[in-house]
Amino acid sequence: MRAVRYHTHGGPEVLQLDDVEVPTPATGQVLVEVEAIGTNAIDGVFRSGTSPWPRPLPGKLTGDVVGRITQLGPDTRFAVGDRVAGLSEDAFAEYAVLDAAFLATIPDGADAGAATMMSMSGPLALRLLEAGRVPAGGTVLIQSAAGGVGHLAVQLARTFDPKTIIGTASSPARLDFIRSLGAEAVDLTDPDWPAQVRSLAPDGVDTVLDSVGGTVFNQGLDLVRPLGTMVTYGAITGELPTVPASALFNLRSVTGLSMLAWRAARPDLARNDIAEVTRHWQSGELQPAVHASYRLADVQELHKALDARVALGRLIATT
Repeated sequence: MRAVRYHTHGGPEVLQLDDVEVPTPATGQVLVEVEAIGTNAIDGVFRSGTSPWPRPLPGKLTGDVVGRITQLGPDTRFAVGDRVAGLSEDAFAEYAVLDAAFLATIPDGADAGAATMMSMSGPLALRLLEAGRVPAGGTVLIQSAAGGVGHLAVQLARTFDPKTIIGTASSPARLDFIRSLGAEAVDLTDPDWPAQVRSLAPDGVDTVLDSVGGTVFNQGLDLVRPLGTMVTYGAITGELPTVPASALFNLRSVTGLSMLAWRAARPDLARNDIAEVTRHWQSGELQPAVHASYRLADVQELHKALDARVALGRLIATT
């Protein structure tokens, strides 16, 4: 089968299609023939070699896969032919192995690109808000709010009944997109962007969701009000946050969240998150946006768009 690999770190040009063996599902796994793959922003960092979590070469691209099951490993409750979504560590390929314990069932008529959010991005957005303890009548600040996870978090935040939802982005188109989702938009390219947030939330914010890291994380933490919560779930800048104890003395809390860690620690609750996101999607409360779709052979062009940070929602690859 064809699968994307990179044999050295660098820009999108290092991505190539290799011929590799079709994987065999192990116990608790299924093999799917891939229809669509949702891109994860962190893969641009992995590919460039600037990630604080280095990965061995040759590198593979992770992603949220939608496809039909073609083979079952032992101890699975699905059937060949079922259409499902799942997270894969080797997603950009014609076939992918998925963990059957955390699959979402996808209706035949559902758009494959939009449905990719059901495997990880949607449940992650919901769990971030839960971890951030968003209070009714409170204020939540969502960094990178026009991205694949961020635009879902903006929509799901409404179910927590906050007073104010604030999203950051770094281009006029993305700021307009955030406003179209019903949130206040703040320009992250403004060196004094925290002042924009303070004008919207003079007493500080109750919750911050941050996947940026570096200086942006520190600035966001300063905006958290007493008894508020900062949630870190990535470091797109390549700079992992460091939190001095003095920053917490104002009764602030900081927590980190990884979807894989959450699934390992609380598998039943993680499956409940998938079910809840499914309900929000079916009711129309959650509407995933697909910015653009590329063929698998055009993965370099997809990653150029990923690096440019222009996407309004998800970037999708199809086989």
